[in-house]
Amino acid sequence: MMPMVHLGAQLNQRLKSWNWHERGHGVWVASCVGCLGCVTAPRAVPSALVWFCPLGGAQLGSQGCGHPVTGLGLSGPRWPHSASSWYWLQKAAQGRSCSKTVLTSPVFAAWCWCWDVGSHHSCCSLVPLTLPRDSSAEDVFTLPVYFSSDWLNEYWDALDVDDYRFVYMGPAGTWSPFHADIFRSFSWSVNICGRKKWFFFPPGQEEALRDCHGGLPYDVTSPALLDSRLYPTRHLCGPPLEVTQEAGEMVFVPSGWHHQVHNLEDTISINHNWVNGCNLANMWHFLQQELCAVQQEVIQWKDTMPDWHHHCQVIMRSCSGINFTEFYHFLKVIAERRLHLLTKGTGPGEVGGGEGAGLGPQQAAFDVGRIAEVLASVVAHPDFQRVDTSTFSPRPEELLQQLEEVIAATVSL
Repeated sequence: MMPMVHLGAQLNQRLKSWNWHERGHGVWVASCVGCLGCVTAPRAVPSALVWFCPLGGAQLGSQGCGHPVTGLGLSGPRWPHSASSWYWLQKAAQGRSCSKTVLTSPVFAAWCWCWDVGSHHSCCSLVPLTLPRDSSAEDVFTLPVYFSSDWLNEYWDALDVDDYRFVYMGPAGTWSPFHADIFRSFSWSVNICGRKKWFFFPPGQEEALRDCHGGLPYDVTSPALLDSRLYPTRHLCGPPLEVTQEAGEMVFVPSGWHHQVHNLEDTISINHNWVNGCNLANMWHFLQQELCAVQQEVIQWKDTMPDWHHHCQVIMRSCSGINFTEFYHFLKVIAERRLHLLTKGTGPGEVGGGEGAGLGPQQAAFDVGRIAEVLASVVAHPDFQRVDTSTFSPRPEELLQQLEEVIAATVSL
């Protein structure tokens, strides 16, 4: 019989109703599992197979019931270090538009198993889960007013496909590797319970942490960084800013700050990534860097590959989650909402829907100004000029003109 962790009578009963099979080496498989009744996935998620490994690893497949897991094979049932299960859980989620895991029953059960066993073996890392996209989840928490201008999630809410709101859960000893947040966005993290230790490096410091091959370290606490042959510029980097986050406390991560996070206790936190007028230029700068990196990687095929510039945009979107085309549409959605507020004379009251609480004309005018600055740079960029914008409505130049006219009218008031 598959050993069960204590999850409450109702959930334990649900787990016991699954079709469990032992596959040897202490690995158990559950098939024909669906979503928890109290949790709604963002969109239809097929049934999945869940593998429970003796050291706490969980392997998820996206096939329907009765089908074997393919494409996620491991060389053995044991995962020896903390990063493995975090990596494979993200691999399992790649059927979605970004590396997040929907909180379905197989995912939750796998995570609970990791928590139960991992607390003794320290063998699994932070598991990112999406908050459910349904009306019952809207009042789970109140967004702090300081972070309410959130263009990134406003844009994804308008598309109704995904977002950058997460719940992170992990037992003591788990950790997330050294990284900077997606699109060089801001982020905030609130501990619901537990304690975390953060290691922060200001923008630019990470360059001194690159190894002799140009790669960034996976773990900034590793003794390997003391090897001057492998990390020849490590001595040029100052010590990290260390922050211990207690339960109930919020940490704000500025744009472009690389960081690494360790759970000191069993921890659950709510996290958002977001972009607004204050770091929009950082996002645009990052995207330009990403495109340059892609172009450098495939430069040898520039003269022989048809539509080389288009393929670079395709590769960039695959690697970074966005390209110049989608960035324009992101700007357009936010710009049109702000223009609507300013031109329709909504007044000082709040804008309804997902456009951010307390967004009035002054905030909208500020947003329009920042969008216009970045859009002007986008329109003038040689690689954006190679993008086929014939089907864009409005055309980028037309949108920029609208923004500039509204800015001029606002200034004259």
